[in-house]
Amino acid sequence: MAISNDLETRNDSLPARLRARIERAGPISFREWMQAALYDERDGYYCRPDRIPQGRAGDYRTAPESSPLFAATFAWYFSKLFAELFFEMGSPPTWTIFEAGAGGGEFAHGILNTLKARYPEVFAATSYVIDEVSPATRRRAAERLSEFAERLTFERLVEIDNPATAGLCFSNELIDAFPVHRVIMRNGRLSELCVGLNQDDFVWVERDPVQRVAEYCRRVELQLSEGQIAEINLEAEEFITRAAGLFNRGFLITVDYGAERNELLDSPDRFAGTLRAFHRHHLIDDVLAKPGEHDLTTTVDWTQIKEVGQRAGLRAVRLERLDKFLLSEGLGGLLSEMLSQIQDQVEALRLSIGAREMIMPHGLAASFQVLVQEKGP
Repeated sequence: MAISNDLETRNDSLPARLRARIERAGPISFREWMQAALYDERDGYYCRPDRIPQGRAGDYRTAPESSPLFAATFAWYFSKLFAELFFEMGSPPTWTIFEAGAGGGEFAHGILNTLKARYPEVFAATSYVIDEVSPATRRRAAERLSEFAERLTFERLVEIDNPATAGLCFSNELIDAFPVHRVIMRNGRLSELCVGLNQDDFVWVERDPVQRVAEYCRRVELQLSEGQIAEINLEAEEFITRAAGLFNRGFLITVDYGAERNELLDSPDRFAGTLRAFHRHHLIDDVLAKPGEHDLTTTVDWTQIKEVGQRAGLRAVRLERLDKFLLSEGLGGLLSEMLSQIQDQVEALRLSIGAREMIMPHGLAASFQVLVQEKGP
């Protein structure tokens, strides 16, 4: 994801800089506002060095930090994909795992640690590339992953010019945090919801959609009812296209919460779109309040991801709920094996509680899906 910061660099707060920009140039698209709120180099939600957004003290939980079984199960799945690629390609000597939005390296550590312990031949062939926007988070990841430094590099995916012969690209809860445009049907015409000012408050204002948004709406033949709102995630298309170019043969694996386009548009609960703001695990009513302080997220359109993947040479081979995916890939057996090796009862209890989040119908994993797309002959 390309991150830019064209706000003024003086020492004003992020809200003050956004207000100054709007006062000077008029309303801005919500995509621009969300970009600044999440990714401003100094004060963006994901870039602030004083903030660790995940966990109990943060605003949300992720599967890798909830249970080591998440990464261990994916390590087993990655090893199967490795074997498949090497059989089909005549055993090339190396492959590359790209992880986009890797956070503090919890998943990467789990993958590399499990590969080294359980699948040493896969580990020996693996190079691991991390793309993480926050400098502070990159430093935490580098420290966490120091034992694997010889196999690890930090690179922005947009700067990688030469594709790997074989590999995979993995992301977890990344696309839902891409900045989006918002559109609304008003008097039979699409308008774009932008951000303006009412005194010092950020407010919604409407204007004609910019060209890229209008073109996307025409391409997918977007049909909205009067007053209905939808999000347009153009950066998702850019990311999928870029990820498909990272390797000549391999897989793109996306874990996120989403729905097919018709489900998103037909659900009465989503009539006002899917944009949400979170603080300390609670929904915030005013998503425009306190930019840089809240997590902002939208639900992924899996139809869009599959469509752009197909245009980029990817074939969708699997889309299923995360809990079912983990169970089908052997999480239960891994849990039993890991419990048999643990002597400490508190640690065993912690592992069991985390496992329930991965496999129970109302656990954390049940709210997410896994999309696997393949690039091959």
